[in-house]
Amino acid sequence: MKELIDKLRLLETEISQKQGDFSLFALLLREDAPNRWDLVASASWFWSDKKKTLDYIAKKLRSRLTSDELLTLSRIVLIEESNPTLHALQEAYRVHHTPIEVRDCNLFGLQIQRGYIFTSRRNGSDSNQIAT
Repeated sequence: MKELIDKLRLLETEISQKQGDFSLFALLLREDAPNRWDLVASASWFWSDKKKTLDYIAKKLRSRLTSDELLTLSRIVLIEESNPTLHALQEAYRVHHTPIEVRDCNLFGLQIQRGYIFTSRRNGSDSNQIAT
């Protein structure tokens, strides 16, 4: 798992440098989907065409992850920046390119067994402040 987390941290940083910062980049394991992780992301640079954004992120994942690692991913979920749950999450967890682990919480109406939040911050917010 550590290797996957390290790869995703590097990937998130790489994409941020090319496209702009994420306001959320997280890997979440839902209780109802054992051993299948969701990659959840939000960014102001997401194109109005969600398919194009999903294709871009999927292509980047395929370029970095092994086949076995890709099989552990269930889906990519894009969150609108105006989502109130996103804002609450950004208040609770403030991280930037530094994954933190979360356990047994409810995010976006889903019970999360375990997760890693790589970036959670509002655009232009202080990246040095971390709260868990």
